[in-house]
Amino acid sequence: MRARLGPWLVAAAVAAAAIFALENGSRTPPPLTRGSVAPDFSLPRLDGSGEASLSGLRGHVVLVSFWATWCKPCEGEMPALQRLHAELAGSDFELLAVSVDANEPEVRAFRDRLGLSFPILLDPARKVSTLYQTFRYPETLLIGRDGVVVERYVGPRAWDDPLYLARIRDLLGRS
Repeated sequence: MRARLGPWLVAAAVAAAAIFALENGSRTPPPLTRGSVAPDFSLPRLDGSGEASLSGLRGHVVLVSFWATWCKPCEGEMPALQRLHAELAGSDFELLAVSVDANEPEVRAFRDRLGLSFPILLDPARKVSTLYQTFRYPETLLIGRDGVVVERYVGPRAWDDPLYLARIRDLLGRS
């Protein structure tokens, strides 16, 4: 009887281990949506002035935009992001444009060609992009003073439109 149970016990143990691994080892995190706590990150600045971290901006309203130089819709929304940045300069608003490009010189040339002055962060290994579950560019998250995602936007936006300005100003007005 023992000789017959041996293979079945081994098979049962292997099946249980496989089920455990599937259930616990490959779980994807829940989607990062409105109401989620934005994961902290730290990335180098394109201008070489060190790193920027989300936790260092706690108490600010932050717009985190994931983009790439090869993305035409990203290029199209950059002038509006620049105008938004200029409009809200001096407030508790921060814009972090996270480039997922692998080639830093291309990012510099893109910045210079478009005359961008807002902070550009480098994520060539796409670690933060993956952490934020972004893969369609541009993809942008508006994060409140408390570090919670207020909204997630997929696709380009006219960020200097009165609708977006009012939304951000409303968040800035809250303590």
